[in-house]
Amino acid sequence: MAPRIVVLGSLNMDLVSYVPHHPLPGETLTASHFATSPGGKGANQAVACGKLSRSSSLADASADVEMIGAVGAADAYGAQLRDSLRGYGVGTDGVRVLDGAKTGVALIVVDEPSGQNRIILSPEANHALRPEHFAVLPGPRPDLLIMQLEIPFDTVMQALKAAREAAVPVLLNPAPARELPAEAYKELAHLVVNETEAAILSGCKESDLDTVDGLKRVAGIFLERGVRNVIITLGGRGVYYATHDGKSALVDALKANVVDTTAAGDTFVGSYALSVVNPTSNFDIDTAIRTANKASAITVSRRGAQVSIPWKDELQ
Repeated sequence: MAPRIVVLGSLNMDLVSYVPHHPLPGETLTASHFATSPGGKGANQAVACGKLSRSSSLADASADVEMIGAVGAADAYGAQLRDSLRGYGVGTDGVRVLDGAKTGVALIVVDEPSGQNRIILSPEANHALRPEHFAVLPGPRPDLLIMQLEIPFDTVMQALKAAREAAVPVLLNPAPARELPAEAYKELAHLVVNETEAAILSGCKESDLDTVDGLKRVAGIFLERGVRNVIITLGGRGVYYATHDGKSALVDALKANVVDTTAAGDTFVGSYALSVVNPTSNFDIDTAIRTANKASAITVSRRGAQVSIPWKDELQ
């Protein structure tokens, strides 16, 4: 039986404008291109798991992937988001459709010269996911639960508690970043953060992450709090990791033609998650990160969110 990954998180429709530079206060820009595409960190990570676990023909899946979230019935976006998930091999039985509610929307502005983006979220139906819905995790029991922070914070904390009680390992990608209570780190299997998130969660400065020694100190803070595997993504500098059993390294980034960084981090999470649950080999964090870097390098070379994530056969 294939391993089961459950993603609890956000579903948003991305409204993306590509501009010559990010607008200054009061400035009006004319976009060179506009696109509407399915997104949301939760849905993107589920799609990454779905696409990277199977070929573009949806054959030979190495994992079963299920999305848990909420969309609105008051617009067409909810149906589009669910159709997109299913088209990439992701189960949607756990996605609630709320009468009278709107689907979440993300306004994204992409600076074409650098590929960097700025995002404004309108959560809408995503905030209908309440802690009482996750007193226990929905069955069947997953081999890995993935979460972010684009749904209500108390809901994520309750799901963490339920997963801990059910002995389900969790990969937490705390974005958008905010401080977490001490119990969030207890027995947390995988913490994936970027530089900004690492600084906010650790209470350090981003400049503390400029050196390997600084990265080691910051990662050590999370390890002391109870995290078993800490992964800090550093953009063009690569990825730093540290584990509870003493392993650590800075893995160089792969060179890429950066067009749009949207969903790059989500691709990394999805690829890494598949390595975690792979039943055919013992988990090796260094190999997992190198594979995830390769997948992310493909994603940033393309426009869009879910459409830019590669299929498994594109990595071979």
